Amino acid sequence: MDKREANKKETTAKAEMSGSGNLNRVLVSVDGSEESMKALRWALNNLKLRSPTSDSIDAPSFIIFHVQSPPSIATGLNPGAIPFGGPSDIEVPAFTAAIEAHQERITRAVLDHALGICSQFNLGMQSQVRTHVVVGDPKEKICEAVQDLHADVLVMGSRAFGPIKRMFLGSVSNYCAHHAPCPVIIIKENDSVNKIN
Repeated sequence: MDKREANKKETTAKAEMSGSGNLNRVLVSVDGSEESMKALRWALNNLKLRSPTSDSIDAPSFIIFHVQSPPSIATGLNPGAIPFGGPSDIEVPAFTAAIEAHQERITRAVLDHALGICSQFNLGMQSQVRTHVVVGDPKEKICEAVQDLHADVLVMGSRAFGPIKRMFLGSVSNYCAHHAPCPVIIIKENDSVNKIN
């Protein structure tokens, strides 16, 4: 992304945050971390959705987006045979099903926490909160969702990894800032969630 395109994204984001209520869809990525919940609080405090019109198909909405890791990534195993030394009486499909059930419980807890935060805000009758869950690599799935769901802005938290951790683990927020087809607002762990002036 060149500097002109980055400045255009930043200007668009500032205009959309001004309180004029131009946003139709705000996608907030949550992963269960306190940083992601802080980003959700920030979005609910600072971003205004446009008023619905009688001819619009969808009501303006905050979309709470969560990405589950595929079972093979979550367990660190190839979905093939469990190597020797693993539990011999458990078949791989049963093991995979157990991991998937566990991930679904985690996802439900993450979404319940996020929806609990949303319930603390007076969003008004015209605003809608939706949830969307996919399975895959968070970096790619978040950028795909921004495009597929026609999000006007993406809001996400950042764990503020140091340069060494970021080099080995990568940064989802950094990837999305460079690849998402909309303005991206990254709330860092030490940012205030209070309303902007």
